[in-house]
Amino acid sequence: MTSRLVDQLGAQSVAGVSAAGLADQIRALILDGRITIGERLPSERALATELRRSRSTVTRAYDLLAAAGYAARVHGGGTRVALPNGSVAPSPSDDETAIDLSIASMDSTPGLYDATVRSLPRLAALRGTSGYSLQGLPELRDAVAQRFTQRGVPTSAEEIMITSGALNAMNLILAAIGRRGERALVEQPTFPHALESLRRHGYRLLPTPVDVDGWDAAHLMDLVLRSRPHMAYLIPDFHNPTGATLPDAARSRVAATARSAGTHLIVDETTAELDIDRGWSPVPMGAFGPHVLTIGSMSKIAWGGMRLGWIRAEPGIIARLLAVRPSFELGTALLEQCIAIELLDDMPALLGHVRERLHAGREAVAAGVARMDGLAMPTAPGGLSTWLDLGAPISTRLALSAREHGLILPPGPRFALGGVLERRLRIPITLTPERTTTAMDRLAAAWTAVRDRTVDDALPLQPTAVI
Repeated sequence: MTSRLVDQLGAQSVAGVSAAGLADQIRALILDGRITIGERLPSERALATELRRSRSTVTRAYDLLAAAGYAARVHGGGTRVALPNGSVAPSPSDDETAIDLSIASMDSTPGLYDATVRSLPRLAALRGTSGYSLQGLPELRDAVAQRFTQRGVPTSAEEIMITSGALNAMNLILAAIGRRGERALVEQPTFPHALESLRRHGYRLLPTPVDVDGWDAAHLMDLVLRSRPHMAYLIPDFHNPTGATLPDAARSRVAATARSAGTHLIVDETTAELDIDRGWSPVPMGAFGPHVLTIGSMSKIAWGGMRLGWIRAEPGIIARLLAVRPSFELGTALLEQCIAIELLDDMPALLGHVRERLHAGREAVAAGVARMDGLAMPTAPGGLSTWLDLGAPISTRLALSAREHGLILPPGPRFALGGVLERRLRIPITLTPERTTTAMDRLAAAWTAVRDRTVDDALPLQPTAVI
């Protein structure tokens, strides 16, 4: 059984790297929060065995981390993760000069204020209640159901449950129908917090590849048939982070294959409405059978602060969700629900604003990428981000360099299993053009520094400002 550190690093991603390179990748895990402060690292001998490297290489890497303050040697207690000067890493928002590209979210729609004002009479009529509801306000569930129907999936309010955001919906599904020790199919890359949720609920993860050109549908379906996973987590619309969209024909085949294998499909539609210029509208996965559980959210189309989402599932599943939910949450706040009713009533205007913002953000990112030799930006017809190919496995080094320039940038392996995808980098297209331009200037400086830097094991690992 591999250690947690090697599981996060990925044995293949560190094969052949120098001691300094290994130290850099461990440091990236620490700064990214995937390895926690105070956590005990494997012994030098154990890590060397797992990575099939010499013990001297591992010793040198640990020495570099300790010298820079990222590890503490405790006599008789092994090596533990630390931070320089014993400080606790503040959140990126604590530093107003830093730009955080680890979060792909827009600021609020201009209509949010007016929607909030219009919602107040409805909220006032609910003052005599508890202030939250277990399944959701009937009027909101009906509005969400109507939106599904408009998109080609006839839906009733009884098939909708309102949640406190999409991630809350994911955890609620796993709490209700999850099975510890079972397999779950996931895309690679994918939304990192979904991976964490599946792991926390005891699933063994099976990756299937996705790139900017789309899915390897044959691999996906073969994996489902051979492994018969209990669950599969997919983002078929403007996939996060690649931006790809699964074609209708592939949706039908994947759904039919999953159904024959007894696999629950958890379909993440949080990015489904983020269309810029795709030119066509796919059939929602929910149209292909009762084994499809769909997750949606207001946070990507209205504001990240709108912690309101929903689940579409057949009534039997909804009943199981309702039975489990009170064990860890009593319901969704009524204020957000009242506002969401108003927002859903004016979806054309809301989506028009989203389209304009994403188009402007995409153009600003493209202009920044064009100034960096060796980078090319793939087509991004919608969604949250663009998925850059760096041309070399330097994503972690670039992310570390970016921090030195006031830019929080998750490396490609953050979106994958086993430390792979070091050639890739996700850049959000959700910030304002002005903020994006500044971020791309900082990325350009980090890019130049990484490309010009000569890797030399003899150089000490310098402490990086924790942002």
